[in-house]
Amino acid sequence: MGEVTRTWSPGFVLDIRATVGLHRRGSGDPTFTYGRDGSVWRAVHTPDGPGTLTIRSDGTTITGRAWGPGADWLLGQMPDFLGAQDNPQELVPRDDVVAELVRRSDGLRLGRTDRVWEALVPAILEQKVVGAEAFRAWRYLVRKFGEPAPGPVPDTMRVPPPQREWARIPSWEWHRSGIEPVRMRTIRGATAMDVERHHDRLTVLRGVGRWTEAEARSRAVGDPDVVNVGDYHIPKLVGLTLIGEPVDDNGMLELLEPYAGQRQRVIRMVARHGVRPERHGPRMTVRDYREF
Repeated sequence: MGEVTRTWSPGFVLDIRATVGLHRRGSGDPTFTYGRDGSVWRAVHTPDGPGTLTIRSDGTTITGRAWGPGADWLLGQMPDFLGAQDNPQELVPRDDVVAELVRRSDGLRLGRTDRVWEALVPAILEQKVVGAEAFRAWRYLVRKFGEPAPGPVPDTMRVPPPQREWARIPSWEWHRSGIEPVRMRTIRGATAMDVERHHDRLTVLRGVGRWTEAEARSRAVGDPDVVNVGDYHIPKLVGLTLIGEPVDDNGMLELLEPYAGQRQRVIRMVARHGVRPERHGPRMTVRDYREF
């Protein structure tokens, strides 16, 4: 299929990078990149097959261009990817801090990809490790087992393998990616569930807890309320921003309780505009299981 184009006028303030930036898994992500002209590029395995989407805004109108068997699906889904179904006004600030976060986050929308598997695998790879380690594995596996993205960027971008193909990746290739057996088994086991239909039951999968569920659902279905319980950084950021001191998971849940229904939105705003802790001591080590 050749190039297919769609234009769309959101009718609301939209900060594209703030809205879609969480889908990028590191600067070398072969499935997501930014163009020098300000465009966003995604390679996706859609229900209709592989596809590439690029999005660019002139300030009022969004132009989407797509290639491959999944082109029509990507263009049809584009408004939801950019937050058309989101309702930011449902968050009612209860204090001056959150009111200021809302003001500074004008244009941030909670979009959705409607591709649960492509959000779940990177989330599993990121369990209890530093981002650089997980991003390295994601790059290796997608470049090795994905296919060239349709359209004008096949040499630089790859479409992730479909769900069933992840179960067929040999154990030695997982090792070469830097992933240890626990996360490999979690991803392999997850291939048995239709996660697209049962995205509200991800925690029944062995090795998938609340943190992984939140990471996947916030991206795939735009859930405005999931909380990243178990995250290394987020409770500290929420505490420092809302009350001026770091808290643990229980403290974060208590602080976010008044915003039930919109807790993920608060977390997203805190992640972008909240108070950053001072750095003390060395950072977490990037492990490399390829040496074991």
